[in-house]
Amino acid sequence: MEGHKLSLRNSYLSFINFLEMIKFEHTIFALPFAYMGMFMAKKGVPSLREFVLISIAFAAARTYAMTVNRILDLPFDRINPRTKERPLVTGKVKKRTAYTGALLSLLVLFSVAYMLGPFVLKLLPIALFFLTFYHVTKRFTYLSHFFLGFTDGLAPLGAWIAIKNSAFSVFDIPGWLLLFIVTFWIAGFDIMYQCQDVEFDRKMNLQTIPSRFGIRTGLIVARFCHGIMFLGLLGLLTLFEQKIPFIVALAITSYLLIKEHLMVSPEDLSNLNVAFFNMNGYISIVVFLGIMVSILI
Repeated sequence: MEGHKLSLRNSYLSFINFLEMIKFEHTIFALPFAYMGMFMAKKGVPSLREFVLISIAFAAARTYAMTVNRILDLPFDRINPRTKERPLVTGKVKKRTAYTGALLSLLVLFSVAYMLGPFVLKLLPIALFFLTFYHVTKRFTYLSHFFLGFTDGLAPLGAWIAIKNSAFSVFDIPGWLLLFIVTFWIAGFDIMYQCQDVEFDRKMNLQTIPSRFGIRTGLIVARFCHGIMFLGLLGLLTLFEQKIPFIVALAITSYLLIKEHLMVSPEDLSNLNVAFFNMNGYISIVVFLGIMVSILI
């Protein structure tokens, strides 16, 4: 009995450490954008089946991507002072566990894609390419931030296609507009986040905009990206008959974006984590609520 309890406890701790490794709580950043794709494609509330399947698909895709990221970046994480306490580095999560987690999340993703329909399943290899490939872009191009942004942007586009479940939905402008918005949003705050690793990235010849052009230029480019993101949101506004809820959401979003960038400067990056985690989590929720309310009204 004691051995059984110990085994359960170890399994539980292993699971918790795995969730810590992939930062599962950060799903909040992009999941609301996947929900935007759902609500906009449905022009209302999706069915419970659609909601659950798309949520599982997104969680599985992110779990796969983050696990692959941790595995591929392990040689760098071991010597980077900022990342040396990550579970895969310290041994809290074994490499075998990480490989198993990546495989299981991949199986879940294929299963859910099959249940969402044959067209979704046919498009899945394209998504898997980006989910796997974006991790290595930092090795050869400082545009790696935009590969990450585009990969995250596939979430709302994928949700849109899953709801429409038609080959013609691939060409729907609203789905691509959501991808455009998420691409520049994610790229912007990833550029900000990479400012804290400039010296390490230069030493290891890892390509980022801050390591290539400096922190000051990196922060300027991040602001530019978020400005483009906001223009995309303004374009999204034209799609709603009831605009007031989304206008309110845009006003709050502009305030949060400005506050996010005022919290960080080339001379002071101490608030970077707050700007990265808190502000962007708020932004995704606010934009989603603005869209959802506009559609439901």
